[in-house]
Amino acid sequence: MRKLWSVLRQSMKMSVQNIKSNKMRTFLTTLGIIIGVTAVIALITIVNGVIDYVMGEFSSLGAGTLNVTVSGSPLKSGLSEQELAEIEDLDNVAGISPSVDSTSTASRNGNYLDTVAVQGRSDYYFAEGDLIAHGRALTKIDIEQETYVCVIDSDLAESLFPGEDPVGSELTVGGGRYTVVGILGEDDNLMSSMSAANSNADGTVIIPYTNAMKLSGNSRVRSLTVYVADTDQTDALQDELDQLLASDFNGDEDCYSIFSMDSLLDTMNEMMSIMTYMLAGIASIALLVGGIGIMNMMLVSVTERTKEIGLRKAMGATPERIQMQFLLEAVILSLIGGLVGVVLGLVISFAAAYLLGTPFVLSISAVALGVGFSAAVGILFGWTPARKASRLNPIDALRSE
Repeated sequence: MRKLWSVLRQSMKMSVQNIKSNKMRTFLTTLGIIIGVTAVIALITIVNGVIDYVMGEFSSLGAGTLNVTVSGSPLKSGLSEQELAEIEDLDNVAGISPSVDSTSTASRNGNYLDTVAVQGRSDYYFAEGDLIAHGRALTKIDIEQETYVCVIDSDLAESLFPGEDPVGSELTVGGGRYTVVGILGEDDNLMSSMSAANSNADGTVIIPYTNAMKLSGNSRVRSLTVYVADTDQTDALQDELDQLLASDFNGDEDCYSIFSMDSLLDTMNEMMSIMTYMLAGIASIALLVGGIGIMNMMLVSVTERTKEIGLRKAMGATPERIQMQFLLEAVILSLIGGLVGVVLGLVISFAAAYLLGTPFVLSISAVALGVGFSAAVGILFGWTPARKASRLNPIDALRSE
């Protein structure tokens, strides 16, 4: 064992000396490995950061929720309060938030806005996120008693309350006088900001959905969000909800639809994973090219050192030892390129994450892939030159020019 370690250490020392004696060739040889590993590390790390960012944004749109849209039928246009209560009583339902959206006018002290997005929501709409920047949210009492209170966004606050604190003041929405109790934050619910009602609105005002139903002239709810208590049981809850709605609409499934954000997130996650593997595969082509470069350099090295190989064999060096030395040179070259590539890849990934505004996610698997692949390339493409060197006839090698 000690003898084997001594032979290995001596072979490694000779390999390092030979690499140092040809610095330019060593650099050009490892350049392909450096580029390949850098590309693999950078692409995987950047894509993982972008995926985390995108998935986080989509999660904020409603992960852990079921969105129900009712198109209705000639006999039944939507869901009644009793039917909403039945949905809320289902197992694994944390709460529900009916949505009644419309467009109306808003005014205060002679200032009029013709197009304001009016959103009718329940108290639970505010329970699942930090939406209020100032003041308070709507409460269950506000919903049950149809209190004339509202929450407005910053655009509406700047238009009707310039330089003032709107909380506690009144404004008129669709002919009704509402007291402002809260201001939405800048990142107020992404899902509502994507709605058509908000696309060209002068601002947004959120009132109890019971008030919004009267304002819009609707007696039934046609859209609601169901919040799931245990996200692991989302599919089971969706099936129960589907059965309940089918019963409400006499089995006509065309009257309603149930959309799960979790299923969309799963599909997106699968697509992103496939994209990551594809990018890693494309980047690995550079590693393949780098491996061919190493094999070419090692073959040239064998040709240049034919006399040295013949002399060492004449002095008693075994074919296995000759093969070990050349194989070690190939592996060391690959590992040098791999380590430099890892450093460059991480630096590029960090810079890209900073410029893109996405999180920097250090992928240990990507680093292991880069280093492991580079070592594998050294062994794979160094085997043939090493084997050729070990099979040289010492007499022929000593006679070569």
